Amino acid sequence: MPIRTKKILLPGAKAGGAVVASSLVRGGLLCGVVAPLLWVAVIVIAGAVRPGFDHVGQYISELGERGSNAEMFMRYGGFVTTGLMHIAYAAAFYAVVIRVSGQVRLPLLLALFIALNGIGRVGAGVFACEPGCAAPEVLAQRLHSLSATIAFLSIIAAVSLGAIVFRADNRLRPLAAYSLASGCAGLIFLWLMSSSEATHVFTGLYERLASGVLTLWVFVTALWLLSLSAPNADQKEQLGSG
Repeated sequence: MPIRTKKILLPGAKAGGAVVASSLVRGGLLCGVVAPLLWVAVIVIAGAVRPGFDHVGQYISELGERGSNAEMFMRYGGFVTTGLMHIAYAAAFYAVVIRVSGQVRLPLLLALFIALNGIGRVGAGVFACEPGCAAPEVLAQRLHSLSATIAFLSIIAAVSLGAIVFRADNRLRPLAAYSLASGCAGLIFLWLMSSSEATHVFTGLYERLASGVLTLWVFVTALWLLSLSAPNADQKEQLGSG
């Protein structure tokens, strides 16, 4: 009996558009792989061109504060670009997970949280942080802080929900425990960051640990789903079970 391989289709895609849909999905998954690497690279480079910048005590947003020599690079190369890539990854995530798990509602909710994180990142880039991120009376600063808060909380929600969504299929199940651990770690580091804001002792470090854990989750899940979306993934699975 010939082995049939499945192609990943975006919801609502017709057979004639299977190749295009599959390419779009893989492109979105690649955005999930590249965005975390770009995020780290931009932070490192922006910090390197800011003499005296303290990654342990200062916020990531201060790299793109108004008037900084790394302002545009951090705002648009870091926040806006990775935010748009997260939105693309959210769509691809949904397309792959509903196909693999057979679920619809929970993967949709998780994907919406990822997309909301991307929107929050874009907002944090469009609205500049004031010097020291310490001018709540300035509208742009308030909108920047709101956008950053939305980005953080939505990705924590997405990661935590992954502990449930990924249990639906054996191919995704290893990601469930990883998501639970990442969500808990992200919450702890975010709480430590908020608790240290009055003194700014290790505030930057805690923020980078929270961002690092949650960004790594995007990278790992994107790589995992990319392997499941490979053209011969279903064929290998059927050969292994035959």
